[in-house]
Amino acid sequence: MAGPTPRETLAYDYPLPAGAIAQSPRPDRDGSRLLVCSGDALRDWTVRELPQVLRAGDLLVLNATRVRAARLRGWAGEEPAELLLIGAPSSNGVVEALVRPGRRLHAGAAVTGAGWRAEVLGPADGHPGLRRLAIVTDPGVDLEAAGEMPLPPYIRTPLADRHRYQTVFAQGPAVSAAAPTAGLHFTGPLLQRLSGRGIEVTQVTLTIGLATFAPIRHGLIDEHPMHEEMFDCPPAAAAAIAACRDRGGRVVAVGTTVVRVLESVADEGGGVRPGAASTRLYLRPGDRFRVVDGLLTNFHQPRSSLLVLVSAFLGWERARRAYRVALERGYRFLSFGDCMLAWRAG
Repeated sequence: MAGPTPRETLAYDYPLPAGAIAQSPRPDRDGSRLLVCSGDALRDWTVRELPQVLRAGDLLVLNATRVRAARLRGWAGEEPAELLLIGAPSSNGVVEALVRPGRRLHAGAAVTGAGWRAEVLGPADGHPGLRRLAIVTDPGVDLEAAGEMPLPPYIRTPLADRHRYQTVFAQGPAVSAAAPTAGLHFTGPLLQRLSGRGIEVTQVTLTIGLATFAPIRHGLIDEHPMHEEMFDCPPAAAAAIAACRDRGGRVVAVGTTVVRVLESVADEGGGVRPGAASTRLYLRPGDRFRVVDGLLTNFHQPRSSLLVLVSAFLGWERARRAYRVALERGYRFLSFGDCMLAWRAG
């Protein structure tokens, strides 16, 4: 019997043993392993060796978003409840959130915590557990201080240092509901050594929300609804990409969120148009990549749009082989895991 085709969600499923999921970050950020995928070769490096893997003239593009302490724990009556805020509340306190237990938290239900109260206004589109909430805080209560870092549900080990779920280069207000995990591997000294080798760095911002981590729930990948996320590609980033093209360097996106920003504002010449907007870009096998030459990214969950993007970038068969080899070689997977550097197919 023939296997699934690249349009079927089943093609992006793979056995992921629980022991392969990193439950905590490494003590040294840049000590993570790095699988370099170049053509058919799969070579083992570490992130701190990235200055030797890349070459002078290349450009790394980072997502500088800052993660908010978006997980709130409280009570719905006598039952424990949990809210994961998607973005920051508006001026009138309305926000979308993933809720647990979803079966109980319908319109009119209330969740209370230490110094805050949330009323469920009704369902929101795109996820069975997504609700619109109105949150009210007591005087002097800061939701950011009351919340926890929004670790994914597959991480069950408490995080000793909340800064380890934040990149060292994060800027601006805390708005994202998850970390740009590929960026977690970087340190200040590593960025300095990259600069010393003639490897440039620039930054864009994508506010990470449901589009990044919502699983594919349909049988075909083309049926998956991509949610909207806000981004900013500043003029400095556009200029850095243009300069990289002029000198013959390669544009390396640090994370799938950066890929989605750059390809959302791409022009036909391989450059980008600066600006702030929103994107629902959903990259699948067969789509064209106009800006990004290389992708540094963690190993993603089965049946995720992130894995679909990686497969579109590498080619479906190359991506399947890279994941299989990474598991065989003992790489750590998902948010606190190791990473790979891949070059665009073709």
